[in-house]
Order: sequence, then C-alpha cells, then structure tokens
Amino acid sequence: MENKKNNKSIQVLIILLVIVLVAVVAIDLIANYVPLKEIFSNTVNYTSSKEVTVTDKGIADAVDKLYNATVIVKIEANGKTTGWGSGVVYKKDKKYGYILTNHHVVEKANSIKIGFPDESEVDGEVIGSDEYADVALVRIPVNSVLEVAEIGKSEDVRAGDTVFAIGTPVGLEYSFTVTRGILSGKNRMVEMSSSSGNNFFNQTSDSWVMKLLQIDASINQGNSGGPLANSNGEVIGITNSKLSSSYSSASIENMGFAIPIEDAVSVAEKISENNGKVKYPVLGVKTYTVEGAKYNKLPIDDDVTYGAVIAEVISGSAAAKGGLKENDVIISIEDKKVENTLYLKYYLNRYSVGDKVTLTVIRDGKEKKISVTLKD
Repeated sequence: MENKKNNKSIQVLIILLVIVLVAVVAIDLIANYVPLKEIFSNTVNYTSSKEVTVTDKGIADAVDKLYNATVIVKIEANGKTTGWGSGVVYKKDKKYGYILTNHHVVEKANSIKIGFPDESEVDGEVIGSDEYADVALVRIPVNSVLEVAEIGKSEDVRAGDTVFAIGTPVGLEYSFTVTRGILSGKNRMVEMSSSSGNNFFNQTSDSWVMKLLQIDASINQGNSGGPLANSNGEVIGITNSKLSSSYSSASIENMGFAIPIEDAVSVAEKISENNGKVKYPVLGVKTYTVEGAKYNKLPIDDDVTYGAVIAEVISGSAAAKGGLKENDVIISIEDKKVENTLYLKYYLNRYSVGDKVTLTVIRDGKEKKISVTLKD
C-alpha cells in the first residue's frame, strides 16, 4: 500500500517536472521568435526600400523643344484679324524661315501675320498651297525665327505612343495650348470634301481621301496647321481635322487627325520647286463608283463590289494611249487596292508626270493588266 502511494507521488512529480520543462522551453521560444517574413528576407539578403518621392514632369521638356517653333497664322483684312490657325517653322535658310500649315487655313487670305510665343509678330508670305494634301507653305524673314522644329518620322510611331499637339484653339486668348494624348491609329483613309460637296455616284474633284494619323489629343478649330509631336518633341504630323458629332448620329469625342510629316514636307518641297503649285499626273478618265455605275445601268457584273468604273476615256489622254476602255473597272494600281474613284485619285496623286504605272482592271468579267504612262 505504501509502495503504491510512493509510486503515484513519483508519477505526479515527473508530470510536474515535464510541465515546468515545457513551460521554460515555450517561454524561450516566444522570447526569441523570428517571423517567417524576416527569416525569408535574411535568406535572400533582402533590404527594405526606403520611402521615395516620385515626381512626374510629363512631357514638359519635349514641349519646350517645340514651343518656340510653333506659330499663330493670323488671317488679316483691313487691318483686322478675321481668322487664324496654327503652324510650325520646319526649316530656314539665309533669308527666310519656312512654315508648314494647312491649305484650308490660308486659302482665302489676302494677307497674313505670323505670331510667336514671345508676342512678336511679322508679315508672312504664302508661297503656295495644295487643297488635296491640305498643306500650305509660308515664309517669313529669317531674323524673326525664334526656333526651328526638329522633324521626326511618323512611320516610327506606334499606336499607343504618347503624342502632343500645340496650337491656338477656339480663340486667341488660348494661344499655344498644349494637349496630350496617344497615337490612336495609323494609315486612316479619311474622306474629305470641299464646300461644294460631292456626288455619291460620281465622285468628282470636290471630294478625295487622305491617309492620316489618328489621335485622341484634344484639338479644336484653330489647331489646324499646328504641329503634332512625339514624346521627344519631334514633329511627326501637321494637325488638320477632327470628326464631329455631325459626322454620324453617334456622339464623337477626341477623334482627331494629322497629316504625316513626311507627306507634308514632300508637298511643301513640291510647292517650293513649282512656283507655288503641286503638279499632279492625269489619267484622263471620268469614273463612277460601282454603285453609281449600276444605278446608271452600265454593264457591270453583279459580283463586282469595289473599284472605279470608267464612264468615259478622254481622247488623247494617258488612259486612251494605254488602252483603257469604257466600262473597265479599275481595281488596283501597282497592287494597291482601289476601293472607289477617291482611292484611284489618291494613289495617282502619289506619282509624278511621266511615271509608268500598272493598272489591274476587270474587263468582260476577267482581270487584265494595263500599263499607262501618266501625263500632265
């Protein structure tokens, strides 16, 4: 009996000792606990980053490069400003500075003044302009030039790249407004028309298409002719148009367009070389759209859905000498698809007088290649 009591006492004592030992170990572990995050950090030699202040100056430096090369093109009549647009000084020589702007900015101007960011002004001279390219070339005395813009390449800019425009929208009180956005699209074929409009079935010289850059940077009336630049401050386009809600029943916002700088400069150089004009080659045909041809009951196959249908070949023209005939449907020029007569005009205008081009036509239901040497 006594042995049983002693054994039970020993068991209790052992249990108490174990409890005390466990408690001591637990207390030691708690006192020296290292979180898992810290252990992992020490393993990879992690150092916590210090708090920093992030600043964003946006495109201010790029704007500074271009700002003083941007101008206001003021239309003057009887000593008063009757309208305005924008422009950019793109080159200079020993006598003159040369400004790119839009044809539609200066087309009705008797005289113009050029305004600069430092509020100075100088008389400008319109060397010439071209409606189809919507480009005008203006010159000013070289000593009035504040800065010459750096010219970039529109072909190097990708959809999504940052772009910005500088111009004078809405009113002169908003001179040299800077707006920022992205390049929304390239190679947009946009239909243009003069104030005389156009006929849907027989598209005439009153309508044409232009290949343009699409942007979402805000532009308004008065921005026309101003520079569109990349994030390096290099000019990649000349702002010229936007879509408005009158274009369709849908609400339209921030769909602006600019002429690729390569095209604008090329036209300006032609204006300079040809006494203020651009000489376009002439094919010598009158054309219908496919819809117009079918409406006028020309013998066009039902499966023809695009192209420029020849309604008349002018005697002695390049078309006549090349062998084009009435009712031929021109579907391509040098493998470039001709959607309609406007596209035919656009692609022809890319060539010069004397160039030889290959047209693909549909004649009597079959495709035929015809070579034509373009005339003036």
